[in-house]
Amino acid sequence: MNMIGYGLAAIGPGIGIGLIFAAYISGVARQPEAQGRLQSIAILGFALAEALAIIGIALAFVL
Repeated sequence: MNMIGYGLAAIGPGIGIGLIFAAYISGVARQPEAQGRLQSIAILGFALAEALAIIGIALAFVL
């Protein structure tokens, strides 16, 4: 039962990661010279969104 809950909880970070990289690609397509700055922001956002998924799987195993 916990794994079903985790599967549902992983939808949020999955959508978030998709939105982060969609905005990154759109930003680089519009302004290629800002790629370095946008890339660092996108990777930070990815790490934070992925941390939510990792915390969720840890809680699924603990509970």
